[in-house]
Amino acid sequence: MDYSYLITPFLAWLICGLTKFLVNSIKSKRLAFDLIGYGGMPSNHSAIVSSMVSLIAFKEGIDSSAFGVSLTLAFIVILDANSLRQQIGKHAKAINEINSNGNIKLRERIGHTKLEILVGILIGMITGLFIA
Repeated sequence: MDYSYLITPFLAWLICGLTKFLVNSIKSKRLAFDLIGYGGMPSNHSAIVSSMVSLIAFKEGIDSSAFGVSLTLAFIVILDANSLRQQIGKHAKAINEINSNGNIKLRERIGHTKLEILVGILIGMITGLFIA
């Protein structure tokens, strides 16, 4: 049985998560456990889906139906990370400003910039290539 299709996205997630933790810790000059989650450099979602796209491309070829399905899913996830989730972050910031005396603060860092997505895609592609 070929476990590479199970291992690859998990490995991409792990590498990306550790990278994000290191980047956040260096930027904030402390161990940034509270910054783990959505948003930030690099994009976990982009790394996970692009790792699968590249693994399928290297193992089965770009003319396989699995490649087409994985590429379609990757486009949806990446577009969502950049557009929809960035808008949600802007809404959370506006709500937090309106509700400044409230005891509940919404998370504002949700979406990703194009650079964060690009780095996530590169991590995913390298992971897929390495496992293939």
